[in-house]
Amino acid sequence: MATGCPKQLTFWSIGRQQVTTTPDGGRIVSDAGLIPLRNFEKQLGLLADLARRLPDPRSPKFIVHSQERILTQQIYQILAGYPDCNDAQTLRDDPLFQTLADVSPDGKQPLASRSTLNRHQYAYTRRDAELPREERPALLDQRAAQTGRIKILNEFLVDWFIRTRTTVPTFVIIDLDASDDPTHGQQVLTGFHGYFDQHQYFPLFAFDGMSGFPLAAWLRPGTVHASTGAIDTLALIVRKLRAIWPDLLILVRGDTGFAIPDMYEFCETESLLYALGYGSNNVLKERTNPWLADLELYYACYSHREEHVQRFEWIDDYQADGWTRPRRIIAKIEINQHGTNRRFVVTNLTGNPGGIYRGFYVQRGDVPERPIGELKNGLQADRLSCHGFSANGLRLLEHTVAYALVVLFREATAEVPEVATAEVATLRQRLWKVGAVVTTSARRIWFHLSETWPHWNLWERVQAALTRFVERLQQPSHGPPQPIALLPM
Repeated sequence: MATGCPKQLTFWSIGRQQVTTTPDGGRIVSDAGLIPLRNFEKQLGLLADLARRLPDPRSPKFIVHSQERILTQQIYQILAGYPDCNDAQTLRDDPLFQTLADVSPDGKQPLASRSTLNRHQYAYTRRDAELPREERPALLDQRAAQTGRIKILNEFLVDWFIRTRTTVPTFVIIDLDASDDPTHGQQVLTGFHGYFDQHQYFPLFAFDGMSGFPLAAWLRPGTVHASTGAIDTLALIVRKLRAIWPDLLILVRGDTGFAIPDMYEFCETESLLYALGYGSNNVLKERTNPWLADLELYYACYSHREEHVQRFEWIDDYQADGWTRPRRIIAKIEINQHGTNRRFVVTNLTGNPGGIYRGFYVQRGDVPERPIGELKNGLQADRLSCHGFSANGLRLLEHTVAYALVVLFREATAEVPEVATAEVATLRQRLWKVGAVVTTSARRIWFHLSETWPHWNLWERVQAALTRFVERLQQPSHGPPQPIALLPM
């Protein structure tokens, strides 16, 4: 017989008070801090623009969730720390995520299910589904969507970067890097890579070297060379940048995996400045032996005062097999308590070799290393668990779009240092993971935050900074070119 007593669970006692829980607190959400971010992105129309560009092979009569709504749901799930399609089963009725996707949180219209999200990743369409598979014309639409949207998303990243610069840049640094992405299962085109000693994908990334904004993300099979597709990727970025800023100075950075003759030729033909890591060999060792001997003598005399010494020199007439002409090599020779070390960089830059090496090339330790780390650790971009290669390529780009939004959010809040310099995990913990009670009326959707939440003032400062950033972007002119400050000596 029902007693009418509310459900409750009692745990332990603190003095005479019992610790008790009851399921009657109303509709509570845990990620209310994403609302200002969504408002910022909506004002710029970013995901709406992206959704308009992507092909949609679905039959209109079967569409319940628009592409914009699906993209919004997936991107904000990733930002909140729910990267899998399976997470949609519990979040599709969450009032916060419904609100983010412009759906009234009245419980009458849930968001897309995990099956719908999976079908979207495969560009699945039910059109002509009653026909035998080999006779379905929709398969051509499906395949075109799978391959086309990968390129469209990469083009969108560059367009997004261009339209969100508040000043006209004098130069742009393009950082190229490849990253291992371990696979576990039967993913198509996974492969065993001997250097990394694992089965993996081997995606290619490009970032803006100053802000860390992602400019490209291409999923590649696990055993390709690090430079595969790099020139085509670079060509797309350069073409789009120079279409808007014809006089833009473009510099390219990369490690030894990108130091191939075709890359030098492309950069020189397109008037790009470059600095690429170059592998050691016997010729370069022989050329640098006299400098190493001098440094060893110096170290023997002064090691009691200097535990670490370096020397930088130019080799201006180095020409490897397959090169059409000699090129300039920076040689870094160093000695420390662990022994000697020689590193080389091939470049068409001029100036002080130490300044170029330390002030430009080794800044790769920040970009692209930090953005890739945030993509993997903060946004779980390496969870590519689909079977299909194209579906995994789309998943990688969805994570990359989410990261682009994070970078833009930090740029917009530059006047709020504790936000502008925060990593993804910190932003999620301090700003995005905010509990709220949701109530609705005929005219408002209320998110009631706790009166003890300590970051309300920070929220207000962030919102004010975002508003000012949007206003600057809406001005006819974004201001004068940025002064160039590239190679500190």
